[in-house]
Amino acid sequence: MKSKWGKRIGYGIGDLGCNLVFSTMSSYLLIFYTDVFGIAAAAAGTMMLVTKLVDAVTDTVMGMIVDKTHTKWGQGRPYFVIGAIPFAVFTVLTFIVPDLSEGGKLVWAYVTYCLLCTAYTIVNIPLNTIVPRLSADPNERNILVTTRMVCALLGTAIVMSITTPFVKFVSGIVDPSIADPFKSPKAWVIVMGAYGIAAMLIFFLTFASTEEVVPPSVKNEDTSLIENIKAMTGQAWLVMIFNFLYFALYVVRSTTVIYFFKYNLQREDLATLVGFLGILSGLPMLLCLPKLEEKYGKRNILFLSVAIYLAGNVLILINQTSVAFQLTGLVITGLGIYGIFGTIFAMQPDAIDYSEWKKNRSISGTIAAFQGLFVKASMGMASWVIGLYLANNGYDGAASTQVADAQGAIQFCYMWIPVILCVLLAVTNVFWKLDACADEMRGELDARRQKLQELVDKW
Repeated sequence: MKSKWGKRIGYGIGDLGCNLVFSTMSSYLLIFYTDVFGIAAAAAGTMMLVTKLVDAVTDTVMGMIVDKTHTKWGQGRPYFVIGAIPFAVFTVLTFIVPDLSEGGKLVWAYVTYCLLCTAYTIVNIPLNTIVPRLSADPNERNILVTTRMVCALLGTAIVMSITTPFVKFVSGIVDPSIADPFKSPKAWVIVMGAYGIAAMLIFFLTFASTEEVVPPSVKNEDTSLIENIKAMTGQAWLVMIFNFLYFALYVVRSTTVIYFFKYNLQREDLATLVGFLGILSGLPMLLCLPKLEEKYGKRNILFLSVAIYLAGNVLILINQTSVAFQLTGLVITGLGIYGIFGTIFAMQPDAIDYSEWKKNRSISGTIAAFQGLFVKASMGMASWVIGLYLANNGYDGAASTQVADAQGAIQFCYMWIPVILCVLLAVTNVFWKLDACADEMRGELDARRQKLQELVDKW
């Protein structure tokens, strides 16, 4: 038997591995494509939207595969090993700048980014499905989710705080003659190679540290995707909408803060501090979430987290040229965004259980697949909107300064789009109802599992 904290940390660090690359894609990939790779902002944003059509297929297929997987290692765990090496390889390939024409580069970017997203799907869909199989205890599930969120935060903090100085440091060694060290293609390949290898080793450790001990309460026959979709409840679809809105907020915030400090405030030197304050400020909220959710319910904590984010955004709006106001606002929005993050992820196991309770079907893979689809569609649309909006307002990735219209577009994306997304999150949260029926639901599911086990033992 594995220790509780061994399983918690083993599960949680899986998202640290994911986030070493996921956070880089969310925060740096657009600026990498525009400023290093040499793709126009509109083309890069469009590419990141179009590639999500591929994800629509891969996520759905992966969810069905997980639902149909039955091995001695469980349903989800084998894919941490299967996906680890491809994830590292495609991470490196995505950040290689080939010596091709502009059209050739665009094709390279499309292919490598699609392959990286597919590798991410292979490891991340199982990471999302496995919690209901690790424990049936709601408090233990909250701790597992919180451990994962803390590890995800640490992964994001690493990316946001060290990536820029890491790239510049490596550039000084391998590409010392380049005018702007941040724009060294050689340095980016080395840095992302380090992230990819670290992620690969972490996935191996996640496989070794976890154990699926809770069986489904029903024995599924082979079914079609359509049948599985019909078994998804309204609350499961609500979780999809939560994820869509949250990850749009995450991408907009983490991408545009880099543009804003670099071009609007002319303070690229604060990149490391911005990374620490914007990310690690969420740690106290994540650590408090299990107790807060147990006492007040997930619905109320999500409302609270949205309110905290909006309060921080008010500070950002009050004095848009003050570094002190901007950094303080980042700290407060960091508390809010990670409260939103942790609460939404804690809702997903409840939605999986609810579909199993109401529709008598175990479809955790299908639910996780659609969650992944909504996440990636959200990221793609957010990047597309930012890229298109910047391009239409005169943004030039090759320039050291931006024209007034481009700075205004950066400012709007950074300060006002998050407000819209927070309002939509609050409106959606009105319809969440599983806090009220959680005890009844878990009690009946436990009884079903016991009866199913008795039948298995009898035969």
